[in-house]
Amino acid sequence: MIKCNVTVCGIISRDAVIRNSKEGKPFVNLTVQANVQGKNGQGGTLELSVSKDGTPEEVAGLRTGMRVKVTGVLIPKHRGERIYFNLSADSIVPVGAEEAHSLNGQLAFRGKVGKTIEDRADRSGKPFTVFSAFSTEKVNDGFEYLWVKFFCFGKPREEWLQPGCRIEARGEMDLSFYNGKAEITCRPEVLAPYTPNPANCNN
Repeated sequence: MIKCNVTVCGIISRDAVIRNSKEGKPFVNLTVQANVQGKNGQGGTLELSVSKDGTPEEVAGLRTGMRVKVTGVLIPKHRGERIYFNLSADSIVPVGAEEAHSLNGQLAFRGKVGKTIEDRADRSGKPFTVFSAFSTEKVNDGFEYLWVKFFCFGKPREEWLQPGCRIEARGEMDLSFYNGKAEITCRPEVLAPYTPNPANCNN
C-alpha cells in the first residue's frame, strides 16, 4: 500500500471533462503536468491524472495551459516499465505564474524491505540508514511491485529492521527523476514492523 497526501502546482495539459463513475456519479477528470528535479541534474515532467467530484460549471473553468494548485490523495501505480500517478483531488485552484512547479506531501507505506540495507554516517559522524522497500499489488493474474527508497536519519538502525522484513512507514516524500525515470523517496517520521492481515493478499 502506498498513499500520499500531496499538494501539487502545475499546468493543465488536457482540458477537464465530466465522466461518470461505475455508480453513475459524475466527476471532473483532467491531466496536470508538474516539472520536478532530477538527481543527475536533469529534471523531468510528471503527468498526473486528476479526478474530483464536480459539475459542468467547474469543467468550463479548467482549460489546457492554466496553472493550478491541486491538493488531495495521490496513488502511484506501477505498470510494466512505467509509474502512473492518479490524484483524487479535494480542491483545484487556479494560481498565478509566480507559483513554481512543485509536488510536496506525506507518504504512507506498507511493504517489504529489499535485500540491501546500508548503515552510513554523515559528515558529522551521525548515523543514518538507507534502504529500499516495495509494495505489492495484484494485477490480473500477476503482481506489480513499486519501490520506495527510504532515508532514516538521526539514530542507528533498530535491530528488527532486516532484509525481507515487513514495514509500515509514514513521512515526508519526494518525487524526482533518476536516469529519466520517476523515483519515490521518503524520510520516515514513523517506521515500525508490520504484520499483514491474512485476509489481504497484497503486501
